[in-house]
Amino acid sequence: MDEKEILSYIDEVNLLLKRAYVPYSKFPVAALLIDNNGKKHKGVNVENASFGLTLCAERNAITTAVTQGMKKIRLLIVTGNTLEPISPCGACRQVIREFSDKDTVIILANRDGKYKIASIEELLPYSFGAEDL
Repeated sequence: MDEKEILSYIDEVNLLLKRAYVPYSKFPVAALLIDNNGKKHKGVNVENASFGLTLCAERNAITTAVTQGMKKIRLLIVTGNTLEPISPCGACRQVIREFSDKDTVIILANRDGKYKIASIEELLPYSFGAEDL
């Protein structure tokens, strides 16, 4: 994947930020994933007055993708209104791990197009999944 393609994906996911439902934190986050079949799935964070019921953008995109038949994430781009590339929360890291493998590319970005490419091992070292049980 070249720089032009990465920035195109980041632009696409940044457009989703306006769809986030964030009346409490005012902190929109958006995610775009491409699954093992090349299909795109999108997600934004959706807050709730009962904060524990809030759904992060990453998990929103992943659960939507699973509903549509996804087995593995090929590419995941996450963005937010941050100075540096955004970083997923711990719960999202574990859910990302569940549907990733060593070939999954994870791009952490911000609204200005700054980004970092990471592997699942970098996001969640020493993790385990169903294949380890």
